[in-house]
Amino acid sequence: MNTEVSAAGVRLGLRVEGMANSRPIVFVHGWAQASSAWAPQFADPALTERFRLVAMDLRGHGASDVPAEGYDDPRNWAADLSAVLDFAGEGAIVVGWSYGGLVIADYLRTYGSERLAGIVLAGAITEIGRGRRGGKIGPAMRTALPAALSDDPQVAVPALVEFSRDMAVKAVPGGFAQALLGHSLAVPPSVRGALFRRDIGSEDVLAAVDVPTLVIHGTADPVVDPSAGEFAAGKIPGASTRWFEGVGHLPFVEAAPEFTTALRQFADEATT
Repeated sequence: MNTEVSAAGVRLGLRVEGMANSRPIVFVHGWAQASSAWAPQFADPALTERFRLVAMDLRGHGASDVPAEGYDDPRNWAADLSAVLDFAGEGAIVVGWSYGGLVIADYLRTYGSERLAGIVLAGAITEIGRGRRGGKIGPAMRTALPAALSDDPQVAVPALVEFSRDMAVKAVPGGFAQALLGHSLAVPPSVRGALFRRDIGSEDVLAAVDVPTLVIHGTADPVVDPSAGEFAAGKIPGASTRWFEGVGHLPFVEAAPEFTTALRQFADEATT
């Protein structure tokens, strides 16, 4: 089911699966992507028969509105996720992939963790800016920038093609790989660039987390350096880690059964 919510006048597209009275899991995708990135989890009855899955399209992405500005303000990202949590229900597990981890950090910075049952960071950053350890990028992202932000399609398209191809280390379905590229091209260049025009640390935010947290990261992630996952795990009290050996930036696709099992087990423990 597709629906939407509104956050301060910005419509946010949602993809929803599962019974309305089930415990919610909210998914937050990464830079220049969309809610359909979580298709393997939405197709897995091990999750859909036990939880209500809600995947949001970030502002400027997918089916959501594309405001002209505001992408550099953590309060906007926090309010967006808060609106999705209002829809999903109390006691949600929030799962952030890549830039989605930073959106979760923005939410925690603004609202704290009171409404959350747990947090999963999957190949995620929690900071952004030069020298920020929680936002360290890998070679695939360094190669893509700044060309992937260009208004000129002759510059941006080849960079995004290469970036989409290099996200995964293990094989992923061809249709899924092409959808990743399509989502990147659908995000306006102005939005792609705006998401990088931030400089914010999260050490104090992570240190204050008081709900169960699981950090999942591929050891071969070429987009977000595994040290970013180590940073988050080291700052969040009691955080657990799962290192997926030989997996790249798409652990929920490259190792979908293992990822879904880890998520289901974590959600079961965190919501009981």
